[in-house]
Order: sequence, then structure tokens, then C-alpha cells
Amino acid sequence: MVRALVEEKIRSALSPTILKLVDKSGGCGAAFDAVIVSSLFEGKSLLDRHRLVNSALSEEMEKIHAFSMKCHTPKEWEEKSKND
Repeated sequence: MVRALVEEKIRSALSPTILKLVDKSGGCGAAFDAVIVSSLFEGKSLLDRHRLVNSALSEEMEKIHAFSMKCHTPKEWEEKSKND
């Protein structure tokens, strides 16, 4: 249930073109790895991108013990995909 809520909040706030969310806690929703690709990250520093995500998840962060995120613009993701 926590995973679905986290995904819903990210989608609503950031309109990502790609969202990969992995529950690393064995299903209890306490730890997540996320890859978020959104045009809202354009022109923003890494810190500001993380702040946008943290703001979207402010209520859920009280229940989550670990949240690792990689935030990319669509152009950055395209370049990364070419190089992988």
C-alpha cells in the first residue's frame, strides 16, 4: 500500500515520463530505490530535484526509512540510455 501511495504522489506532483520504483524492504514499504525522469527537473540542480521529490512525499517520508532516488531530465535519460 505504501508503494502505491508513493507512486501516486510522485506521478501527481512530477508527471514523470519514466518512474521505476523498487521496494527494497521485502514488501513492507520502508525502503525504496527510485528512478524518476521528469521535464520538471530541467534547469534544476540535483539538490533541487531531490527537494521536489521530498516535497511530494513529505507525509510518506515519516513512514519510509530509506529512499534512494536518481532524478533525470528526459534528455539526460536519453543520453544515459545511449551510453548504457
